[in-house]
Amino acid sequence: MGFLDVLFGCNHQKLSFPITVRGARRRTPAASTTGTYVVCLDCGQEFPYDWNEMKVVRKASSTAVRTAPEPRRAA
Repeated sequence: MGFLDVLFGCNHQKLSFPITVRGARRRTPAASTTGTYVVCLDCGQEFPYDWNEMKVVRKASSTAVRTAPEPRRAA
């Protein structure tokens, strides 16, 4: 964790491959939205992921889950 991460927080640019959870008892809050989630590899925060749109789900309300910016794509 660098100095800027401590000062400004994580920018969630490094995300894991989407993980689909089977079974309702093992679902995390992020997986309960779509059944699939991704994890920030820097800070460990989980975000809901939509396989149909192939992106992190952006919720309208800011109370449940903080949304992550979409990762940058290599040119």
